[in-house]
Amino acid sequence: MALQTSPEQPAPVRQIAQAVGGWIDRLGSVWVEGQLTQISRRGGMNTVFMVLRDKLADISVTLTCPRGVVDALPVPLVEGAQIVVFAKPSFYPNRGTFSLSVREIRPVGEGELLARLERRRQLLAAEGLFADALKRPLPFLPRRIGLVTAHNSAAERDVLENSRRRWPGVDFKVSYAAMQGPNSAREVIEAIEALDRDAAVEVIVVARGGGSVEDLLPFSDEALIRCVHAITTPLVSAIGHEPDSPLLDLVADLRASTPTDAARRVVPDVAEEAQQVLAARERMRATLRQLIGTEQQRLDALRSRPVLSDPRTGLADRRREVADLRDRARRGLDHRLVRAHDDLGHQVARVRALSPLATLRRGYAVLSDAEGAALSSVAGVEPGQQIHVRLADGRIGATTVTVEPVALVGDAPGVSTSSTTDTGSTTDTGSTTSTGSASATDPTTDKEEDADA
Repeated sequence: MALQTSPEQPAPVRQIAQAVGGWIDRLGSVWVEGQLTQISRRGGMNTVFMVLRDKLADISVTLTCPRGVVDALPVPLVEGAQIVVFAKPSFYPNRGTFSLSVREIRPVGEGELLARLERRRQLLAAEGLFADALKRPLPFLPRRIGLVTAHNSAAERDVLENSRRRWPGVDFKVSYAAMQGPNSAREVIEAIEALDRDAAVEVIVVARGGGSVEDLLPFSDEALIRCVHAITTPLVSAIGHEPDSPLLDLVADLRASTPTDAARRVVPDVAEEAQQVLAARERMRATLRQLIGTEQQRLDALRSRPVLSDPRTGLADRRREVADLRDRARRGLDHRLVRAHDDLGHQVARVRALSPLATLRRGYAVLSDAEGAALSSVAGVEPGQQIHVRLADGRIGATTVTVEPVALVGDAPGVSTSSTTDTGSTTDTGSTTSTGSASATDPTTDKEEDADA
């Protein structure tokens, strides 16, 4: 029913908004198909806001969906996915905005395909096939590069031409396979395994141009992903263009955005390497010149020292020091020898003063019997007994004539016997008269004198 309005009787805004809201409410819940262009999850809110756009016309509508409905989906929603939603149209009069309150979401077409690929990606990732620790480094300059691509394709020309432009001597082994279609995954697997068995191939490149999700679907095949995970040769994935992301990119050791980028990643640029070699050579030369200059300065500093400019200058000083030390040593030694000589003279004089020979030189004599035993008393000496008289300068052999004891001071007087002797000498212990011949040249005199000394 149309509203009756006129310039004189216009309808207020609230009436129009309520009328529009009533018309929209009578529409009821509907199924709507479109492409997700925006997903907004606000923290702390149980509502997810999205924007759904028509596939043909430039028309969009806002979606409001409970977080539980979005989280219950088997795969996360991504922008660009095609979906079908079961929603109830709603109009908010206070703001004059229209939206769809979503109650159910289903991916369709390409969106359903992306959802299936996402489930496969999660399963393979849970097995650890995409772990960064499994990525193998590429060789700096591979001896031979294996290339898997379609026969006479643009991707083949891009990889070969760009690689040979960067490094003319690069060697390729090309293995052709279907890059799309039902047999694509099987042929690519066979080509990769054949190249992996070739010991000369050090890196494998799988190259293909861009295409739709359906065209690139073989490069997300689970068998292909497990094959790449099992080989021992590093593999570079160059599938499609930058926005394309098949699962092969995740398991490969290196992802190249395009086949041309793969050529840049696999081989170095000979011009850049030559320039780096020249730069490194110049740095080495500069470092060597600096090192030689530093050592030359040190050598010049050493040569400028007086001791090296004229080595004899230092020798003269050392010669004088040696002469002074030698004279000092001689004076010290002479002084010690003089003192030692004086000490030795004093010791000899003391020994001589204490020697019995000095007593003999004062007129005393030492008597001994025929066996050489010294006589210190007249007791035991008989007249006519052979005795020896030791003087300072010789020895006399004598015979006792008489033995006369002499009383010492403090002793009791005794009986004296008188005898007559031819010649004799008197000792301190009594009077003994003896006769005999003097041996002034006794050969033992000098030895005994020396011994007594």
